[in-house]
Amino acid sequence: MQPAGQEQGGTVVELPDGLTITAEIGERDDEVLTPAALDLIVTLHRKLGARRLELLDARQRRRQELADGGTLDFLPQTAHIRADDSWKVADPAPGLVDRRVEITGPTDRKMTVNALNSGAKTWLADQEDANTPQWRNVVGGQLNLLDAIERRIDFTNEAGKTYALRPDEELATIIVRPRGWHMNEKHVLVDGEQTSGGLVDFALYVATAGRRQIAKGLGPYFYLPKMESHLEARLWNEAFVLAQDALGIPRGTIRATVLIETIPAAFEMEEILYELREHSAGLNAGRWDYLFSVVKNFRTRGSEFLLPDRNQITMTVPFMRAYTELLVATCHKRGAHAIGGMAAFVPSKDAEANAQAFAKVRADKAREAGDGFDGSWVAHPGMVETCKEVFTEVLGERPNQIDRARDDVRVTAADLLSVDKTPGTVTEAGLRSNVSVGIQYLQAWLGGLGAVAIFGLMEDAATAEISRSQVWQWLHNDVVLADTGEKVTRELVDRIVEEEVAKLPGDAADYAEARGTFLEVAVADEYIDFLTTAAYGRMD
Repeated sequence: MQPAGQEQGGTVVELPDGLTITAEIGERDDEVLTPAALDLIVTLHRKLGARRLELLDARQRRRQELADGGTLDFLPQTAHIRADDSWKVADPAPGLVDRRVEITGPTDRKMTVNALNSGAKTWLADQEDANTPQWRNVVGGQLNLLDAIERRIDFTNEAGKTYALRPDEELATIIVRPRGWHMNEKHVLVDGEQTSGGLVDFALYVATAGRRQIAKGLGPYFYLPKMESHLEARLWNEAFVLAQDALGIPRGTIRATVLIETIPAAFEMEEILYELREHSAGLNAGRWDYLFSVVKNFRTRGSEFLLPDRNQITMTVPFMRAYTELLVATCHKRGAHAIGGMAAFVPSKDAEANAQAFAKVRADKAREAGDGFDGSWVAHPGMVETCKEVFTEVLGERPNQIDRARDDVRVTAADLLSVDKTPGTVTEAGLRSNVSVGIQYLQAWLGGLGAVAIFGLMEDAATAEISRSQVWQWLHNDVVLADTGEKVTRELVDRIVEEEVAKLPGDAADYAEARGTFLEVAVADEYIDFLTTAAYGRMD
């Protein structure tokens, strides 16, 4: 350990050899930046960092193959894993048996209290799509989780209203979503190299709050985002083994649910479960990131993979139906939970709008429960009871329906790729919505907020990604708007950007950075893989 460490405001953090933190150390940061956590970051980076970069390069190679006319299919080299009916994932861990309603949200103090009090069975404590990776959010979120587990967290807003955990009541089980493999943590260097944001999030949690969860009869549980292959799942499994050995935790204590939110991963669901089997807690269907992935991977393929306005794409269109049916069948075949997608609706004071939205959410959750999903997500505490009621109508007193085999499901590669069977049109209203959502979200993200209500929906990085990706796809495939007959051109996008910014509160100059970032990722000749990586470069 470096004896001097780093000091800010009286707080000292001792740094292991080879590790540098370029950000300011704040009060109480030493409770998260512990010797065990920092040593684990060094170990994970040195053992897994190079392999992570190789896997990211492999993504780019596959993306280029698809751009050149290639396709996706189930892997012949892993057919033996899919054909072997003998293997199952580990039995559900304590606190993860009944997951009929899960709430998602960032790890700020107010959301932490509200999520844990919400009545949901679990809380996806989101350090990825609903979080801005400013250093204070990265470390502060970990401190909030630590305080929550110790039941000492509260929050008072500007109006003087206080939020605190309900005493002597069962709280939602915490499941942390670290950043994806693509995100670096530029404030933490090992041997002069930027580290993996996901591994930093994982190490800080598992070595501190996660160990306290074990003492309370639960464990360090995770949601793993953005993976594109079973080899990326294998890398996470290696991280789990390394961490458990380093911290003296029994193998299999860590559990992880994988978000199947990229179209390449949809072809490797069984293999992903297999790689994580002693640590697996199932799979989740991530709607908006999945659509984003479809556009990203097939963006140059013209009308065959052209998507209409995003609000016209339901979960019942053929390619989305195939994806969710396969996910449930795969999970239950292997004894794993299948978790459905998010209800992003945010209740308002408009009774009529609320009634319509609740009806849509109820119908969506009823479809999921009827299809065999074991639970589903909501983004707002006000939606918890609706989701719980719908799943309870199907589950009754059972904690899940993992034993419900979906032997009737037969999904082919062609079914997963049947994007051209999606009904709908591209409209000026859809283009304007994508522009406005993208810029408003980036404005919030650059200001430190990763989840923000826009037009009555809770938007996060996933919805911003599909918004800007659709603009790019329509622009680069000479799409003609169905309602106006106008072709989507750079001039049209620029005009709509100016008009939509003018509608927003404040001065147009206030949105200059958000507007510039949006245009960087929405209209550039070369498609940028992730909006968040571009925006992260603009952040201290």
